[in-house]
Amino acid sequence: MTHKSSSELFNVAKTLMPGGVSSPVRAIKPYPFYTASASGAHLATVDGTTLIDCCMAYGPLILGHAHPLIRAAITTQLESGWLYGTPSPLEPEFARLVTRDHPGMDMVRFVSSGSEATMAAIRLARGFTGKKDIVKIEGGFHGAHDAVLVKAGSGATTMGVPDSAGVLADLVAHTRQVPYNDPEALDSLLSAHTDVAAFIIEPVPGNIGPVLPKDNYLREIREITKAHEVLLIFDEVITGYRVGIGGAQVKYGVKPDLTTLGKIIGGGLPIGAFGGRREIMELVAPQGPVYQAGTFSGNPLSLTAGIATLEYLHDHAPVYRELDGKTRALEEALGSKAGGSFVRLGSMFKYFFRDTPPKDYREVKECDTVAFGTFWQGMFRAGIFLPPSQFETNFLSAAHTDQDLAALAQAYTQCR
Repeated sequence: MTHKSSSELFNVAKTLMPGGVSSPVRAIKPYPFYTASASGAHLATVDGTTLIDCCMAYGPLILGHAHPLIRAAITTQLESGWLYGTPSPLEPEFARLVTRDHPGMDMVRFVSSGSEATMAAIRLARGFTGKKDIVKIEGGFHGAHDAVLVKAGSGATTMGVPDSAGVLADLVAHTRQVPYNDPEALDSLLSAHTDVAAFIIEPVPGNIGPVLPKDNYLREIREITKAHEVLLIFDEVITGYRVGIGGAQVKYGVKPDLTTLGKIIGGGLPIGAFGGRREIMELVAPQGPVYQAGTFSGNPLSLTAGIATLEYLHDHAPVYRELDGKTRALEEALGSKAGGSFVRLGSMFKYFFRDTPPKDYREVKECDTVAFGTFWQGMFRAGIFLPPSQFETNFLSAAHTDQDLAALAQAYTQCR
């Protein structure tokens, strides 16, 4: 492969943008490839290369790139305008869909990103409880705002920076951490610290995984947080509509106090949402004293794309069974090999360069990242685009064909 055009674009971009990119995870060395177009399960680069995409924009595109149904919905909405700054009928329509699907959401507020959703949910938890501290999982990623950028997964792990310059020590002091899959650690921490407003957790960590919950872990943390009068926030920005209708809270039968969503619910356009028990959500402005606002919140284009996506998923229920079958087929094609382990949940999957599947952040960090780097380059040369980090979940979409899967299995077998 030759990437002359991408190299030239990057040389210009890095003089105009920090690191030459809009997000650290895109900073592939020595330079990223630039996408010209995308369709179905494939990316076409400016250099004329076609790649099978297993990143899918880091999760939103469960139906694939440029799905015709979503494109048609967006095109129709464009004729009526794309930003109002006023309420629109799309908002209650979409709110009805989202709250119906999630047992932990009586009411919902739409925002513009997953990061904004988690930031608002934490503020709301503090406002409801009157407490200051929060607890998160080691390696859990809840966006790039100060309160949660501590031992984060995703780009922060890739760079080897567990927290960030510019984050105030006084603020981070109110963020405590416990290992994933360790309910005893959570119970011990909450017993020792009584000023905890909320425990925020990805029910299935995606920015270091997927790492799967063991036994009854999620049910146990629900009981522990209840016993200590701590709100449980499920960050389902990744798992929402990815592991099924209703996300992880339905799959595992656990009802959180607050839920955050993003990615899939926007159909590929920017969106976020937070919702929860009515008595908590009624504290959000203008109904209550917890302030939250945004110019692009409830954007009609994002809501239109989201409604079209969710309606499609409801009308085509077998899509989840088919997605699960795709990752199962990939797992079976690969078989076992010393020095690696394959983890999957529905359409989420990852090959870890570690003998056994990791159960938490510390074990994920034991993976052979040098081996992963060599593997990633081999996959890229084979025409496969994977997230360029051992610490990121891979995704399949409804658009991946049997031919795509065969090519994936062959490349994995040759490159790992």
